Amino acid sequence: MRILRHWWRVLSVSRFWALVRKEVQQILRDRQLIKLLIIPPTLQLLIYGFALNPEVHNLKLGVVDYAQVAASRELVSALTANRIFLASSYPRSERELAQQVERGELTAGLVIPPNFSRRLAVGDTAEVQVFIDGVDANSAGIANGYIQQILRRFRPEPGALPPSAPVRTQVSFLYNPGLTSSWFFVPGVIGIVLTLIATLVSAVTLVREKDTGTLEQLLMTPAAAWEILMAKILPLVLLLMGDVLLALLLGRLVFGVPIRGNLLLLLTLSGLYLFVGIAVGIMLATVCRSQQQVMLTAFFITLPMIQTSGAIAPIESMPAFFQVLSLLNPLRHFIAILRGLMLKGVGLEALWPHALALLVMAPLLMAISVSRFRSQLS
Repeated sequence: MRILRHWWRVLSVSRFWALVRKEVQQILRDRQLIKLLIIPPTLQLLIYGFALNPEVHNLKLGVVDYAQVAASRELVSALTANRIFLASSYPRSERELAQQVERGELTAGLVIPPNFSRRLAVGDTAEVQVFIDGVDANSAGIANGYIQQILRRFRPEPGALPPSAPVRTQVSFLYNPGLTSSWFFVPGVIGIVLTLIATLVSAVTLVREKDTGTLEQLLMTPAAAWEILMAKILPLVLLLMGDVLLALLLGRLVFGVPIRGNLLLLLTLSGLYLFVGIAVGIMLATVCRSQQQVMLTAFFITLPMIQTSGAIAPIESMPAFFQVLSLLNPLRHFIAILRGLMLKGVGLEALWPHALALLVMAPLLMAISVSRFRSQLS
């Protein structure tokens, strides 16, 4: 009996790796799948990395200067010196300025009164009027902050300094001293791209094989159902790890994002997260009958994951309910791991709650997905 059990284990292992070898050969022959694993992640990372930028530059500024003195021209120069604002229009009246802001030709407008120079000369506070297009609330808030800061520091006399404050602040920016916005967004984009690719590739692959009848043929072989599915999952994980390396390489070479933590730990936890994405894809394959349905249904799953993950907007800015709900989002934990390892250089001593969450979610989701798929096939 022991000999029979031994040979059964040997045959099972050899059968499993034979299935894995078959899947790898099949994937390598599928040029469309190889392109899907290389081209979309590269384009998405580059586009999102450059496009997702909260910094504001080259805002069109309209100026109505009733004073026409040196001090008023210095104020305009102060506003446009750092390229945040561009003085692109000089209307003749406030009405014309308001119309240009209303038509969207200008983002902000500045009105300098005739008594501007006289009020400054006597040491009084000079008032100016500012119009800001508030349709884009984010840009409007940033523009207002820039204007307020520049006006507070503005001194028309050469060498004049702002009055000394009772408290002086010395600020040091940790982990990102240059405040480069791409350093914040690129790890989030890597998480988003891996989620989309892992989910869609696994779902489309299984749905396509259901349509062609390949899975039914495999079920007629001596291989168990779990061996068939795991033989399909393992090659996908290995191929998707190539996407992880590609994303990290692009982030380093194109955007200059450092990798300060342990690379082996980063790859290990990334592989763990790929099992989560593949498990979600398998669940999609159980409810969809065609590849088109997979594409459409994926948006109802991946978009909420992205929006509550902190990849684009800070989690702290969300309502309290969604902050708690995001704890069930594996993408939130993976992005926290990426930023911790890439930017802060921390280890498991700081990231263990997020790693533990993935360690629980990955096998749980995989078990549920495989169970649903097996029951559907049977």
